[in-house]
Amino acid sequence: MHDGTDPFDDADTDAEVTPRKRHKGIYVLPNMITLAALFGGFYAIVMSMNDRYDLATAAIFIAMVLDSLDGRVARMTGTQSAFGEQMDSLSDMVSFGAAPALIAYEWGLRDLGRWGWIAAFVYCACAALRLARFNVNTGVVDKRYFQGLPSPAAAALVAGFIWLAGETGWSGSELMWPTFVLTLYAGLTMVTNVPFYSFKDLSLKKSVPFAAIVLIALGIAVINIHPPTVLFGLFVAYGLSGYVVYAIRKSKGRPTSVISTSTDEPDERGLHGD
Repeated sequence: MHDGTDPFDDADTDAEVTPRKRHKGIYVLPNMITLAALFGGFYAIVMSMNDRYDLATAAIFIAMVLDSLDGRVARMTGTQSAFGEQMDSLSDMVSFGAAPALIAYEWGLRDLGRWGWIAAFVYCACAALRLARFNVNTGVVDKRYFQGLPSPAAAALVAGFIWLAGETGWSGSELMWPTFVLTLYAGLTMVTNVPFYSFKDLSLKKSVPFAAIVLIALGIAVINIHPPTVLFGLFVAYGLSGYVVYAIRKSKGRPTSVISTSTDEPDERGLHGD
């Protein structure tokens, strides 16, 4: 008697086919650039310990260039990953947090005793706080602005000052207190709620007028007149620009911050019972 089953049916055909798990790997190109930026920060620390502040400050600027490339390369090649984001933050902490603080201490803050290492630590701690806040608020912040001075720009202020001073014949012992003030300013400005333009709305894929290319060429020529002076001047202007934007917004009655100062993650807001 036929029971409705086919003796020739393969029982495996009715079972769910388990998809083969894809092995997760690490994208080489963007992480290689990130590692190169990390090496720049490490090299800067080593050179400062050997009193080669010219090489130490140059390494910070090279790390800045590499740091600006890794994210763009990852987006252009479709190789973004959570691992890459975490690696980038850790690299930034070394290159733009620990390294500038140690260079400033070794160059000009050591002779101030406890005040010197306090200033260096405040900078280092503020860099860590700024990077942690950036990672937490990345989904809710206005992409056109940074919340507080970005850590590469803060590092450029400190490193640029030391580079320029060395090029003009000043020693760290002669500029102890200016170094102290600048280090604190750069550190504390990183954790303010002041908006700094991020330039993220500028696309390299869009066509631009011919005059824009001419201006870029002129900018490169101006930088080459005396790189330490021009670069430090540019980052001083940028380091003050956020406060100008803040004052303009305040005077017009517009919101002065790009996000609240809460450290709650976006999906945690409202869950802590204010």
